[in-house]
Amino acid sequence: MLFWLFARVRKPVLGLLVALSIDPVSGALAAPSLKAGVVALALWSQQGVFLSEAKGAAHVLAARYGHGGPVEIRSNTRTGFAAGPVGMARAIRSAERGLDPARDVLFVVLTSHGSPQGIAEKGGDQEGILPPAALGRLLAASKIRRKVLIVSACFAGVYTSLADPDMVVITAADADHPSFGCQAGARWTYFGDAFFNQALRQSLAGREPLDRVFAHAAELVRAREVKDGFDPSNPQMAGGANVLSALAAP
Repeated sequence: MLFWLFARVRKPVLGLLVALSIDPVSGALAAPSLKAGVVALALWSQQGVFLSEAKGAAHVLAARYGHGGPVEIRSNTRTGFAAGPVGMARAIRSAERGLDPARDVLFVVLTSHGSPQGIAEKGGDQEGILPPAALGRLLAASKIRRKVLIVSACFAGVYTSLADPDMVVITAADADHPSFGCQAGARWTYFGDAFFNQALRQSLAGREPLDRVFAHAAELVRAREVKDGFDPSNPQMAGGANVLSALAAP
């Protein structure tokens, strides 16, 4: 049996006249704003920081990019494997509902421990690794063309191999280094705090482009690692030229 923690946020469909707006210059009906679906998955059940980070990341992404798009938050638990490959596929399908496959954007956030082989999964009595190729197949099955994959885990740079013009990949570390901050009692990892809780949250008013948000977050991570005496994790951002231009459009 699968157990899951999940949240769905959807704006009710109130009719065509609500979805469209009037251009103040031409008086013509303007196209609706780009929407984003958000999937946030906490893959390691033994530490609360990962579920806390998944919830926080989903909230900030939905506020910044969602425009009423669906939000799915799921977590592996001590009794169930709800965010494994089957749960991921279900969450992605749920987050696609109401999105335009050719126009809108899907954000996928994974947070857990990691290894050079991929991000770790633990729930109930199951434990494993999700390698880049397997995650790539899950994402390729999505009907949404433009995607942003954000992986908060040690050695997460192994997932930059999935980047292409239609998918941005953002990772907490490069493929050769750990990331930090998953200690007991933490609400965010170092990367999660820098990217979601600081840089992206601060951009809500200024609407900075995603690549600039990432650059700011990478600086914050580096400064904290230097202060704490850690080797640099070297967060990465790759691909996504088509996604970045779509997100930057008014």
